[in-house]
Amino acid sequence: MGLESKASGSESRFAAYVETITSVLGHADRGAPFRSYCAGLLLPGDRKSVEPMAARVQPGRVQAAHQSLHHFVAKSDWSDDAVLAAVRAGVLPIIERRGPIRALIIDDTGMRKKGKHSVGVARQYCGQLGKQDNCQVAVSLSAANDHASLPIAYRLYLPHEWVDDPGRRVQAGVPDDVVFQTKSQIALDQLRAALVAGIGAEVALADAGYGNDTDFRDGVTELGLAYVVGIQSSTSLWPPGVEPLPPKQWRGRGRPTSSIRRDATHQPVSAKQLALELPKRAWRRVTWREGTNTRLASRFAAVRVRPAHRDYHRSMPRPEEWCLVEWPTDEPEPTKYFLSTLPASISRRELVNTAKLRWRIERDYQDLKQELGLGHYEGRGWRGFHHHATLCIAAYGFLISERGAIPPSGPSHAPVIKDPRLPDGYRPRGSPGQT
Repeated sequence: MGLESKASGSESRFAAYVETITSVLGHADRGAPFRSYCAGLLLPGDRKSVEPMAARVQPGRVQAAHQSLHHFVAKSDWSDDAVLAAVRAGVLPIIERRGPIRALIIDDTGMRKKGKHSVGVARQYCGQLGKQDNCQVAVSLSAANDHASLPIAYRLYLPHEWVDDPGRRVQAGVPDDVVFQTKSQIALDQLRAALVAGIGAEVALADAGYGNDTDFRDGVTELGLAYVVGIQSSTSLWPPGVEPLPPKQWRGRGRPTSSIRRDATHQPVSAKQLALELPKRAWRRVTWREGTNTRLASRFAAVRVRPAHRDYHRSMPRPEEWCLVEWPTDEPEPTKYFLSTLPASISRRELVNTAKLRWRIERDYQDLKQELGLGHYEGRGWRGFHHHATLCIAAYGFLISERGAIPPSGPSHAPVIKDPRLPDGYRPRGSPGQT
């Protein structure tokens, strides 16, 4: 069977995949632009904004296709939640053929933007650049096992200067019920919705941007999930076998106090200090997975600690949990720190393996941005921003289902959809070759 027949089979599966999702769009006439938009995202091309995609999917009627796709993504009132649920229902069972969903992974991503009119744009930290810049930031949640992952929620973070500005809200079409939420609060809402939808997972994973937030960690615990989250080296901890002082004994005068204590000589330590004071025998080399060129391994220590952040407001010490620390042999000091509420009986290898599973969401973002144009949307409104992201996730879901249909020994780069020929002399607006 040749490559051309494989592409034909893939197109047939793509048509069936689109058909299963079309029913949740609300109107039958939305099916054609939905298929065209997803096809445009999947086809080769440096730019996945509306006009270049219109030229790729319908080269004979670019202007009409442009208008249709623009209306579908920027104006049409279909539900992002319903489409994401349909994608989830079709793709997660394929992922689960190779094992149950192990983790719900939280992260956020930044899209650099010029100007100040795109919804949610502000000068804020952009993870893509590793610094503050003018950008939009969205929080997402992926469901993952050791073999694959799928984004199942995606929501724009709206800074105070947007939430509190009625004029900007109206211009960008921000819904009236959208109020200010921190990224951690958005993430907790996404986790809660995933659990209500019946997505089983044993643990939530997040980087230090979320793990440093005590309220976030408490919120994950209240949802009934364990967590493995990054923390900063400055996070205060009670070392193994040490806990806060008990409340002061009441002497019959004044109001009794029930708060646990610390004093000048009895203080928690930073995660970094704890790690540096561990004996040499506490560190072991652990391999967690096969990388592209080699097996990924590093040195780790895992000890039972009690988080100490503002625990002097509590009547009881926080429960013990794991502090996992990574210290590569070629580094002068530890490089990564984690807290985890996974069981005390878990092995160090399994703890490391779970913590490192967070790479899955980074792979999701890499593919969504580099292959499917997640950051290429040029509209400014709330609806279009989320519609474009939902369609990128829908297209990504099809790619995951295709990978699941290919045996490990089979070809991994067969064309997904036949690429129509662009009109001769076509140049998208703003391209360097345009005159």
